[in-house]
Amino acid sequence: MESSINPFTPSFGKVPPILAGRKILIGEFEQAFSLNPNDPNLCSLFSGPRGVGKTVLMSHLARKAEASGWISANVTARPGMLEDILERTMDAANELIERPSFKRLTSVSISSLFSASWEYRNSDSGNWRTRMSRILDVLAEYSIGLLITIDEIDPNLEELIDFSATFQHFVREDRKVALFMAGLPVNVSALLSDKSVSFLRRAAQHQLGRIEDADITDAFRETIEEAGKSIGDDALSLAAEATGGFAYMMQLVGFRTWIEAEDSSVIEVTHVERGAELARRDFVNGIIKKTLQDLSDGDIAFLEAMLPDKGHPSLMNDIAERMGKTPNYARVYRTRLVEQGLISAPRRGFVEFEMPLLREYLMEN
Repeated sequence: MESSINPFTPSFGKVPPILAGRKILIGEFEQAFSLNPNDPNLCSLFSGPRGVGKTVLMSHLARKAEASGWISANVTARPGMLEDILERTMDAANELIERPSFKRLTSVSISSLFSASWEYRNSDSGNWRTRMSRILDVLAEYSIGLLITIDEIDPNLEELIDFSATFQHFVREDRKVALFMAGLPVNVSALLSDKSVSFLRRAAQHQLGRIEDADITDAFRETIEEAGKSIGDDALSLAAEATGGFAYMMQLVGFRTWIEAEDSSVIEVTHVERGAELARRDFVNGIIKKTLQDLSDGDIAFLEAMLPDKGHPSLMNDIAERMGKTPNYARVYRTRLVEQGLISAPRRGFVEFEMPLLREYLMEN
């Protein structure tokens, strides 16, 4: 058969055609952008382990904001971030006012007026807050909101602290602004502990975790069928199971499986088996190894103490005994690992692995 474009997107931050398991959350943000400027979701922190889909969700929400008449400045927490926000904001604003749909909503030449405002107000004089305020003044004249998204939160980045301390003034001034930030749980917690950004503690906090099996299954089927193939029920169940509920793993499994079924109009179990095996390798190299590099010796010791239970929930007292430590000592690492999304607590006194393939990798290494 004629090959079609692979619809799955395991590339970093690339938004897939079907976003699994976030429908309700996305709907809440759509309402916030279009109906309620005081919605607490307009200042949100997204946390979760690698591979859970934080970056993709923020990118998707930025598109939703733009569809509601906002512009977005999307940056990463790196040195030079403040200047990047300024430049991304100006670029996005200029792009918006050049759209025919935007011009039709006005009775004057927005492009010429906007450019004049830029030239007059957007000088390099003043500090970052002053320069940003000039831009927001111009945006306000045309009722344009500004969404700033910051990925890969780094609590040690001074520019991020400065930005967070300044952004609260934009909110107090009733600017039409929104802020989304995303990062690993340990980095989000460290940022919130900084006294200079105490206002962020009042932000809406969204901890992203596993996606429900039914949502994964529906997204798999819809993505595959919209791209011109079909998939049997057994193959679909196997593909969903292989993801472990992680958004990135879903894209890996789908991408690799699609390649295996390149010459077929129907995705079979054998295609999924081969594709899932390759996806596991990719997930280990791209997610598991990097995750373990961030952990302390105590974290690793706790995880290794769970291995004798062979995938079944581990009793906390057993873990402490295997570590040769007191239960209170073990609970410190339990809390850390739960917050990072690597393990979960299915019931009181027990924990189990949450991240796909983490247990298997530790068993083999």
